[in-house]
Amino acid sequence: MQIKNILALGLVTNIFFFSPAEAKDLQILFIPLDNRPVCSSYVKESVEGAGIKLIMPPDKFIATHQVNGNPAQLLKWLQEKSSQADAAVISTDSLIYGGLVASRTHEDSADILNARVNALSELARDSKIKLYAFSTIMRTPRASRGRVEPDYYPEVGPSIFAYSELLDKKTQSSLSITEQLTLQALERNLKKDNLGDWLERRKKNFEVNKNLTRLSRMNRFHYLGIGKDDNSPHSATHLESCKLAKETFDMPKDRLAIIDGVDQLGLLLIARAFNEARNLKPNVQILYAPGSGANTLPQYSDAILYDSVPVQIMAAGGTVASDTGDLILAINSPADSIVKDSTFSDNLPFPNVANRSFIAQLQNLLANNKKITLADISYSNGADNGFMETLAKNCDLGQLRAYNGWNTADNAIGYAIAQGMLAQHMKDANREKLLRQRYIDDWFYQSNARPVISKELEQKNREDLKYDLGSATNQILKKVSDDAHAMAKKYAFTKTYDFTLSFPWNRLFEVNVTLAKKPKK
Repeated sequence: MQIKNILALGLVTNIFFFSPAEAKDLQILFIPLDNRPVCSSYVKESVEGAGIKLIMPPDKFIATHQVNGNPAQLLKWLQEKSSQADAAVISTDSLIYGGLVASRTHEDSADILNARVNALSELARDSKIKLYAFSTIMRTPRASRGRVEPDYYPEVGPSIFAYSELLDKKTQSSLSITEQLTLQALERNLKKDNLGDWLERRKKNFEVNKNLTRLSRMNRFHYLGIGKDDNSPHSATHLESCKLAKETFDMPKDRLAIIDGVDQLGLLLIARAFNEARNLKPNVQILYAPGSGANTLPQYSDAILYDSVPVQIMAAGGTVASDTGDLILAINSPADSIVKDSTFSDNLPFPNVANRSFIAQLQNLLANNKKITLADISYSNGADNGFMETLAKNCDLGQLRAYNGWNTADNAIGYAIAQGMLAQHMKDANREKLLRQRYIDDWFYQSNARPVISKELEQKNREDLKYDLGSATNQILKKVSDDAHAMAKKYAFTKTYDFTLSFPWNRLFEVNVTLAKKPKK
């Protein structure tokens, strides 16, 4: 193993892991962002595999694609259940707005939002349960479709992004004459109602987050993680995160952190609650693929991996190893530092030089019984086909502690950290189930079945179906299911297990993978 591929930070400690049987009495309340599998059902399966009892609110109170969650009922549920568990991991977006999408699209006044923050403060003050809370800084997407932003965003979103990019840059450094003129033109040409509404929404979100940090100072939360939703080095999200960082610079890092990514935070904080309950501090060694490695700036992020990865490890209750760790976080980053979407035409099942070199390292580590959790972030929203095809040919896919290649790099890395830590307390059958689920979702579906059907829809001028499958749901579901099953049959680790796919939000972007309980005969 080359030393340059190891991020050397933190201290080495000797950690002894508990067996699965010793963790079974831990009970955690969990209020998710919404009902997407990565935020709810996958989280539940991950933690229950480690022997944790996860108690969640009734489905009718949790946000779906079509309906916002119910903040009042969720708060009432939390109050009623708080005496029945050891800790609670809560999405403040669900408790204040009604979910992640609702945090961007709601019509609630600042007074209503403040009242909900105050109600949460009172509950936290009076409750003896440890509250691990996570909020989000409103995202700044370059573009968006599919009813997850205000109605005007599909039309003017690119202009709003460009405006926010220049506004942020203006605070960090002076703008050129051309940039100043561009900013003025954007302000002049954007519809006042649209830009005004968007700025007002951001102001409300920022004030909510400021109030949450105040509650953290008052010890209302045992831990608060503030997630940066989709953003870039110059954006409104980055600008607001910098303001919050300045206001909280003096707060202990074991009480509050600003973290890249959002969808992974529920599982990440559950891992933290688990580790703290068991007095564990897993020591995680970071191993990058050859190339740009720690200097990679992923899509949808404002931070290079060198800065963002250690924050996630510490948020999960771990430390970063200076040498050998209890767990190796292997990160398949792109050799040239350019992260593309998994649907890009060059994501082919042929390895490059960096793939071969990194897999050789992993082979050696696995042969020496090292514990490896793999974050495959060379592409966004899916696996690196060349890397995974070669890994499958040269390694036993079942040996990994965890595998993740979904959505943004920060999402995948956070899940890899949390699942990797929890896997140390799982029976092999539970750990392998999660591995199969991720291979099917992130590799077979996201990087293979989804690009094929997406291209077909584009050729038929039906790109709109990507965001709302409508009456074509069954036909498209059969197509992607057939393609995913065909891939599963190619690999020893997946070919004996049946599974079903479904579209939880009736769009192509995500699927839910349900595995059969027993292998095929």
